[in-house]
Amino acid sequence: MKQKVLIVALIGAIALIGNWIGYKVSPLQALPGILIILAVTLLGLGLTRFLPFKFPAVAWISLLALLITSPVFPGHTSFAKMTEQINFMALATPILAYAGLSFGKDIQEFKKLGWRIVAISLVVYTGTFLFAATFAEITFRLTGKVH
Repeated sequence: MKQKVLIVALIGAIALIGNWIGYKVSPLQALPGILIILAVTLLGLGLTRFLPFKFPAVAWISLLALLITSPVFPGHTSFAKMTEQINFMALATPILAYAGLSFGKDIQEFKKLGWRIVAISLVVYTGTFLFAATFAEITFRLTGKVH
């Protein structure tokens, strides 16, 4: 768990720098938002590790983030206002870089899966994209946001 805390902190620091350089948001202004994001991430990782049933960390993190920014949670507007200082791409870039590096260590295992994993991945990605695009289109039409 110590290694995960270190990695999450490093990603947060890189995101602060990227947010500052790319989006001109001062690190001091963005610090409360990144601390909230990191705390939710670590809490989600902790729940995944210590609860007796299996549930993906990304699901816990998403649920916690939704909870603290929903109207039922006290202070939800403050949390949303602080975290909106962090640009998504400033946060996604170090996460994707870490994912790419961690994938590199498993390349031999990936090679064992063969060509079938490429076909399955393409089908999954295409299906995910089409479902998301269809869902967005339906939502926009229902809310009248399509011109």
